[in-house]
Amino acid sequence: MVDRGASALSLPDDWPAHPDPILALNRMGSFDWDLDTGLFHMDAQAHEVFDLRPDEYDGHPETLAIRVPAPEAYRLDGLVSQAMKDGSENYGTYFRIRCRNGSLRWTHTQGYIRRDETGRPRRIVGIVRDATQELDDLRTRREQAGQDAARQEQTNVVQLTTAALAHARTVDDVIDVLKDTHGLTHLGATSLVMGLVEAGRIRLVAEGPAGSFVPGTDVTRIDEPYPMSEVVRTLTPRFIESPEEFARGYPMLWPHITDLDITSAAYLPLIAQARPIGAMGLLYSDRRGFSPEDRNVLVALGSSIAQSLQRAMFYEQEKDLATGLQQAMLPRTIPSVRGADVAVRYRSASLGRDIGGDWYDLIPLPGGRVGAVIGDVQGHDTHAAAVMGQLRIVLRAYAAEGHTPATVMARASVFLHELDTDRFATCLYAEADLATGVVQVVRAGHIDPLVRQADGSCRRVPVEGGLPLGLSAEFGRLEYPVGTVELDPGNTLLLCTDGLVEQPGADLDDGMQTLTALIATGPADVRDLADLLIDVAEERGGDDDVALLLLRRRGLDAPQSGGRLQQHVASGDPEALAEARHMIRAAVRAWGARDRADEIELVADELITNALMHTEGAAIVTLRVLAGSDRRLRVEVEDSSSALPRRREAGESGVSGRGLLLVDLLTDVWGVEARGGGKCVWCEFLVPERSGADPS
Repeated sequence: MVDRGASALSLPDDWPAHPDPILALNRMGSFDWDLDTGLFHMDAQAHEVFDLRPDEYDGHPETLAIRVPAPEAYRLDGLVSQAMKDGSENYGTYFRIRCRNGSLRWTHTQGYIRRDETGRPRRIVGIVRDATQELDDLRTRREQAGQDAARQEQTNVVQLTTAALAHARTVDDVIDVLKDTHGLTHLGATSLVMGLVEAGRIRLVAEGPAGSFVPGTDVTRIDEPYPMSEVVRTLTPRFIESPEEFARGYPMLWPHITDLDITSAAYLPLIAQARPIGAMGLLYSDRRGFSPEDRNVLVALGSSIAQSLQRAMFYEQEKDLATGLQQAMLPRTIPSVRGADVAVRYRSASLGRDIGGDWYDLIPLPGGRVGAVIGDVQGHDTHAAAVMGQLRIVLRAYAAEGHTPATVMARASVFLHELDTDRFATCLYAEADLATGVVQVVRAGHIDPLVRQADGSCRRVPVEGGLPLGLSAEFGRLEYPVGTVELDPGNTLLLCTDGLVEQPGADLDDGMQTLTALIATGPADVRDLADLLIDVAEERGGDDDVALLLLRRRGLDAPQSGGRLQQHVASGDPEALAEARHMIRAAVRAWGARDRADEIELVADELITNALMHTEGAAIVTLRVLAGSDRRLRVEVEDSSSALPRRREAGESGVSGRGLLLVDLLTDVWGVEARGGGKCVWCEFLVPERSGADPS
């Protein structure tokens, strides 16, 4: 039925813009499949072959599912995919379509694969035609050829059914294949029943034609007098060759099915790994008796079905296990955050039983701040999920300890590197002060965040990033630049994994542009927007998980004085000191104090250094914008020592003692406040009102 070795079609470059009149004369329809856009164009004759009106087809191959049964679609997809992978120039095959009136008919297609200079398939052009008469004639010739041809036909049925079953992943898929494939029609069966063995009982999973269910047979014991119970007990097929034999052998069952006009039946045990996993019955209404060849074919078919069923049952069990493990690793609940609306979503990949390492998290922090995390561990297996769960825990711990975003990311990278694993992870951590809208963002090999404005517009926020977690520690490159984003009331921050962005045939930038446009036209409510994005991911399918987190800043109940940032600097931690300097520099630019940036950075650095040198403890640095008759930027450095700073003479060549002189000289006002068991040294700088965004 399949011929990938057929000679190449002789087609001009602009085909089918100028279709060959010979095709039309032979009632052949033509198609042109653009693999980059996914659009599958058909001419009018092709519409007739598929029994479709032009208004019933939108150019997408998925729409043909109303005419192409699922088992046939599985086989066609596998054939075309294999031809593209193995370098074939063309392919050809027969398949069945279901017409508008419900009847099945044969169709033949032949396609020519066009590739670019790199060998990548870009386009498929070809023909489709009604092959019903051709195959009917072939079947007639085979019947006339005698029993040898009949036996070969039955063997083909087993082969075709087995090929279709190879694509079945779940028990329902197996049942659908058996009901829809033309294999059972060729065998002459009217319908089938099927049951699975569970805890010493047989549970019915397919009951034959509508209205044929026998009361009391939904779950039956293996010792009951039913044919499926018998074949499970004996592990032997049971062939019933007449209605009289059926009535004698199964008097409890026969009265309930007499209206179905059953003339014979074949019940087969479904055996896998030497144990019965179920039973299947094929019911016939137009035959009596089974030849030895018929029995051999049916036994072979039963063996193939049993293997597919066992594979499907294992698949469903592993999928349930993987789904449960994935859900256990993700946060059970997302805490409510004052001043923000939050929505999170997760979609597992279409790979089914495979489990991924995508995760999200939301971490409440002191001072009205919140940490938002999105990440993706390399791989699709339980090991990736286990690593993800450990990473999520340590990220929460580092953030809760008060470390800066860059330190949180660096320490998480070291943690992953020291695990007994070869996996790495991409991650993005955003720490938002909801009172001011200032968001500090650190990126470890992950895709950039997006911000949707209150007016609906959406933009990608480029953030200078570092290496993925694990790799940055391995190569000794633990520096993670901190980006600053200002989230105004009504704005939404969106973090996601690349499963939401990546699309077949498109690069990452194109995917980000598509996502940006989708968000801009989506609903304003974060929950509705999250649902929309997941629905789009579901429709697109794909072999990667999708995790996303949306955080929308609400307007606060009371007016705020302005921006506020805070950072913990541990003693003897030069990395934390460097990150504090970076935070100060970013805040000064973001808050429109560029003209006094050098003075503010110098004074803040001096106060932090003094606190670390003279107190032998940690320092807490706070920057805030004060609004009033004039606008001021206030720097506070808090430590655990109650000893007040004192000014000393530095001398002509002294390198210390100049700190408070600089503070007094460069600030507009400064002072010292007692703070419980310690003190706070503060200073203020007059800064102009901002007229717009800082150009840097």
